[in-house]
Amino acid sequence: EVQLVESGGGLVQPGNSLRLSCAASGFTFGAYDMSWVRQAPGKGPEWVSGINNGGSNTDYADSVKGRFTISRDNAKNTLYLQTNNLKPEDTAVYYCSIGRRSRSARGQGTQVTVSS
Repeated sequence: EVQLVESGGGLVQPGNSLRLSCAASGFTFGAYDMSWVRQAPGKGPEWVSGINNGGSNTDYADSVKGRFTISRDNAKNTLYLQTNNLKPEDTAVYYCSIGRRSRSARGQGTQVTVSS
């Protein structure tokens, strides 16, 4: 059974940082491209960032480019999203998903709230 468990979210002030993690199990993690997807209250899922299976190629939505960094550790079956200079509009539940341009927001996710 495929399991993706996100963690690392929280309540932070604008300008601060969080490191999100996604622990994967139930499939060969290193063989798949991965994405981070977020969903803000009352809105549909938004693709945030993607990474290829080896970790050498990354993509970002314009809204987070230059502030967020996606990475992965295939030995640990874990996907990361370093979020810097957070803004109130980054407030959302963040999900990891299989695929490089996924818009699937499934599972528990991790809540990121940016507020002063």
